[in-house]
Amino acid sequence: MTHQVHAFEPPERFVAGTVGPPGERTFFLQARGGGRVVSVALEKVQVSLLAEKLEELLTEAQRRFGVELPELPATGIADNDPLDTPVDEEFRVGTLGLAFDVDTSTVVIEAIAVGEAEVEVTLGAEDDDEDDEDEDDDEPDDDLDRLRVRLTPQDTRRFIERARRVVNAGRQPCPLCGQPLDPSGHLCPRHNGYHR
Repeated sequence: MTHQVHAFEPPERFVAGTVGPPGERTFFLQARGGGRVVSVALEKVQVSLLAEKLEELLTEAQRRFGVELPELPATGIADNDPLDTPVDEEFRVGTLGLAFDVDTSTVVIEAIAVGEAEVEVTLGAEDDDEDDEDEDDDEPDDDLDRLRVRLTPQDTRRFIERARRVVNAGRQPCPLCGQPLDPSGHLCPRHNGYHR
């Protein structure tokens, strides 16, 4: 089966965003450039971790390679626009890869589709002997669809700031248990399931 690599090196726009009301949001990474728009779905925790790891990558690039890091972008420059519509999911992200290209001083982000091996793990295959045999037969990552984006450190900072805003824009956490509060109410485990 053929795979597709959606490469934006660099994109006109690369953002994290959501579709749906708080509590029912679907998270997306969206890249635009060259007259095309590619949107890939992922989990909220993946967006949060991506922002965190990108920040670590920039810090490490500065420490090891002397890359000059931009200051945090001013609030007026922030991209607060919604995702480009229509938001058509190309694939669901299973793996995220990050790299820093020293030659071009750019950050490379690669979002790779969920593969059959990851689906099997999700379904809970328990036969260890079968798993050992399947390891040689698994599809390599090269056979999976992917979205590849190359960003400058400045654009990476903008992406990080927006990703953090998007993650934090959801439901407020319960002050007692940390789980998201629903508008219809919240059965907090710290109250043994009773409302106040």
